[in-house]
Amino acid sequence: MSVTKWARPAAGREPAGAALLAWLADPSAPGLCVITGGAGCGKSALLAWLVGHGTSADTERERAVHAFVPLAGLSVRGAVWTLADQLGLMARGPGEFLARLAADRRPVTIVLPDLHAAGDPDVLTELVLALDTQDHVRLVVEARSGTAFHRQLVGSGAAVMDLDEPRWTDEARRRSWHAAHGETTAPPAAERHQVAAVVELDDPAALCAADPWLVTAAFDADQEERGGLRSAWLRAGQSLCRDQEPAERALVLLTALGDAADPRLRPELDQLAAASGWQLEWSRVRGDMTPPWPGPVFAMTTTGLPAGQTLLADRQGVLRTVDTANGAPIGRMPTLPSPPLAVCVLTRSAVLALDDQGNLGSETLPGAARPTGVAALLDDGPTPAQRLTNTLRAHLVRSSGCALCATPGVVAVGGGDGTVYAFTPGSPDEAPRTYRLHTGRVTALAAVDLPLGDDGQRVSLLYSGGADGRVRAWSPVADPQPTPVAERTSPVTALSAAHTPRGPVLAVAWAHGLVELRLLDEGETRHLWPGMAVNALALTADGSLLIGTDDRLLCLHPR
Repeated sequence: MSVTKWARPAAGREPAGAALLAWLADPSAPGLCVITGGAGCGKSALLAWLVGHGTSADTERERAVHAFVPLAGLSVRGAVWTLADQLGLMARGPGEFLARLAADRRPVTIVLPDLHAAGDPDVLTELVLALDTQDHVRLVVEARSGTAFHRQLVGSGAAVMDLDEPRWTDEARRRSWHAAHGETTAPPAAERHQVAAVVELDDPAALCAADPWLVTAAFDADQEERGGLRSAWLRAGQSLCRDQEPAERALVLLTALGDAADPRLRPELDQLAAASGWQLEWSRVRGDMTPPWPGPVFAMTTTGLPAGQTLLADRQGVLRTVDTANGAPIGRMPTLPSPPLAVCVLTRSAVLALDDQGNLGSETLPGAARPTGVAALLDDGPTPAQRLTNTLRAHLVRSSGCALCATPGVVAVGGGDGTVYAFTPGSPDEAPRTYRLHTGRVTALAAVDLPLGDDGQRVSLLYSGGADGRVRAWSPVADPQPTPVAERTSPVTALSAAHTPRGPVLAVAWAHGLVELRLLDEGETRHLWPGMAVNALALTADGSLLIGTDDRLLCLHPR
């Protein structure tokens, strides 16, 4: 791969540019570099040069810039959401962002101009210092000299480049540059967010059309609930700050609106969202009472359940069934000994739950029919479901699993090495068919039994998602498709597949927050960024999509 040669910095700043590149290449250098100096000294122009080359696709790894957020006018939430979005992470606030960045060990370089012009520079300075404690993070921060936060950053042991000092300028080149370009300011950095004098915080249409960073800063400064709009905005803000049409922003805001909100807001937002690709059927938000929010959703399925029911599992191992029509509770099952990574339903309503240690728990759905009378006396051996459960447990002892799914035609387990194992429910003692489909662990599985014709025969189709960001398709009676069905740079977090009135449908969620619904017969795709990490997906028979997160359960239908 060819590497583009870097142009010289403007206005004789070659010594400063060379020092910045040397700092990036030196693993023993401080992780924070503060670019400082008085107003108009060229700080922004130098950072524009660094970012312009550092974000090029063919830049050397050690010189790459992974996130660039001009801080002028931003609140700390706006800055965190923008950083998280650029780094492929999901975060509701600074604490969650720091935790997710700490868990993601990829080396990153972050450039933050205009700290002195931020909406809350003191809080953002604390964020910068917290980021500086992470050894895989490099930070370049612009802070004007003489400010309190400048002194705080300099006092932290950071590398400092004061552009007012002569050593950072080649005077001969500066004179030559100005002779060629005139006594003008060097090219400015990327567009910055300016604080608006007035933001209409009570008007949903105005919120959805306004600069989202200005809205975020205004809600940070104004603690009034505004009929529930403030809570909804702060709940889904990372999505709302993305570049999108007002209708898409209205849809996301609608999904985050709690049941205590002003009842006039929901129909107004629903009308504003009419041009989006989705119709929101219902949403349940943390704190809702009518019907109650079912709790954080960590795993979910509709396959194998009675019509109109969804099975949910939370991080504490609590299993619940809810009404797919409105999210209302139906029943609760005994708490599992450990939180499940995945849940599925076998024949006779046997529920299987796979935890993060590869252990397989089993329960029976409330109200499931049981053999009685003579049938119970004659059926004194293990049922096919029990035999299959025993087979799966024996397999998991030999090869730890991290994903699970089931239909009447197939049960599949995904392994940490990227291998998928497919078992036949009707032949539980047969050895599984296996295929290695991913680089790294399997993170999600889904299956659907597709009709072959009018004679009732069906073929099972498996979808697997991996830490490699790929979604692969495989029918265990044939070889997998050679190319991924879908691929992103972020790990897959959830999958669901179903045969609906519009044909086969596949839903995928990635760790960076995107949900993608693929209408396979129609060749159409719907996208949604709910504004939180998506833990689970479940498609219904009519083609609606349930999305489970830590604080919301949504049901949407593609238009």
